[in-house]
Amino acid sequence: MPGIDECLLQAMVVPGARGAAIVDWTSGLALGAVGESPGGDAEATAAETAELARMAAEFPSFAPDGPDGGRAFGAPGGPRGLGQVPSGFRPAGAPPGGGGADEGVKGLPVEDLIVITRTGYHVLRFVETTFDSSVFLHLWLDRDTGNLALARLRMAEIAERLVLG
Repeated sequence: MPGIDECLLQAMVVPGARGAAIVDWTSGLALGAVGESPGGDAEATAAETAELARMAAEFPSFAPDGPDGGRAFGAPGGPRGLGQVPSGFRPAGAPPGGGGADEGVKGLPVEDLIVITRTGYHVLRFVETTFDSSVFLHLWLDRDTGNLALARLRMAEIAERLVLG
């Protein structure tokens, strides 16, 4: 099973890839980065994309039919404080050990996050881990040469095989 460096190199093989990183969305720190980074600073990009990941994972707008009755973890009125998605959380009634593709990562409502700019695509893929699943892959693609559908498929494959430890 591949580790961080190998997964990042696999991500860079995706047509149009300009840069890739593995980021902890709780701290905003890059666990690894390769290639270019928007603005030239991999750490700043990691912190900025972590903010997007946190918003997508924690706010009820992205999971109105979620397991907690429409109040996502971290949202006002939700069951926990901001940034505290519980370890091992899974939707009510879901079998232990994961499940279908629509379940997302450890019960998080979001599988991928895609940001499209005038010059590129940013694909953030949440990664299931043995600890708290607060990690995502970030792939930055050139808009002219990148293939968004292929990138999503490859990122899903890479995220599934990634071993953190």
